Amino acid sequence: MIIQLENNASEDQILKVKERLDDIGYKANEVNTQKGKYLIGIGKSDFDIRAIGQLPGIRDIHIVSDDYKLVSNKWKVNPTVIDLGDGVIIGGDELAIMSGPCSIEGEEQIADTIDFLKSQGVKIMRGGVYKPRSSPYSFRGLGIDGLKLWYKMAKEAGLKIITEVMQVSQIEEMYDYVDIYQVGARNTQNFNLLDELGKVDKAVMIKRGISGTIDELLYSAEYVFSGGNEKLLLCERGIRTYEKASRNTFDINAIPILKEKTHLPVIADPSHGIGIRKHVGEVAMASVIAGADGVIFESHSCPEKAYSDGQQTLDFKESEKLVKAMRETHKLRKAFY
Repeated sequence: MIIQLENNASEDQILKVKERLDDIGYKANEVNTQKGKYLIGIGKSDFDIRAIGQLPGIRDIHIVSDDYKLVSNKWKVNPTVIDLGDGVIIGGDELAIMSGPCSIEGEEQIADTIDFLKSQGVKIMRGGVYKPRSSPYSFRGLGIDGLKLWYKMAKEAGLKIITEVMQVSQIEEMYDYVDIYQVGARNTQNFNLLDELGKVDKAVMIKRGISGTIDELLYSAEYVFSGGNEKLLLCERGIRTYEKASRNTFDINAIPILKEKTHLPVIADPSHGIGIRKHVGEVAMASVIAGADGVIFESHSCPEKAYSDGQQTLDFKESEKLVKAMRETHKLRKAFY
């Protein structure tokens, strides 16, 4: 069960609720987030919900059968909306678009990308400064100095940024220079990292694991939420299957299923999902029709010269066409659903 406590609930009131839960055989786990106070009751015995719900200090009580309770759609009436400040919203009526290069390469590239994104009204720039590469000889990013330069330029231009954090030690040093921490597919079950991201007051986007199930993605989000951070996004980026015709198998089914299971915003990553430049746009628009709250895709002034993932990166002309198409597709979806 999830017990929503009043924000002004006293320690004595909370203690009495915990004691009542103990009496009926439930273990109480206290969770304090940016937005509220909760007690997560874990147990299996049947009980009269009124015996708990009438106690002082309780705002509401919900029976949630899912093991991932806080991210479940079964207790929250309205979908979660992430406010990044300066009017940048994810999870509202507008489609959130995030775009930029796979890797941040230098000042000129950053400036070119910012100019392009601003011309398209895209308010969130993606990019990597720490790159988890399969080969140790591939470009692995500019690190914290690259992030500081990028953040300064993006902030001056009024853009928000999303970038990947790879280990616990990077969280603090990145904190002042990032708007959304991205947890990559290889770190989706790095529970130490997820625990620590639960302690920060910044948005976190968790990508689905390379061969992860939908439920495993939700469990990962539960780690962050239960640690105290409600500012969560879920990202479908394709999974590894026996199919070799594309980089990954993009699970379009995951988008409506996640929208049904959770109140969190769902983001689609068609670039990694299919990994083939000429098909990224088609997968992106399919994601919008399927109900994605946003799309994150890779763009570069010259993909052929990109330091990484050029084969799945759109040039600016292709990106402009896709941004327009996705917005039109989003209008179409809203008209019919």
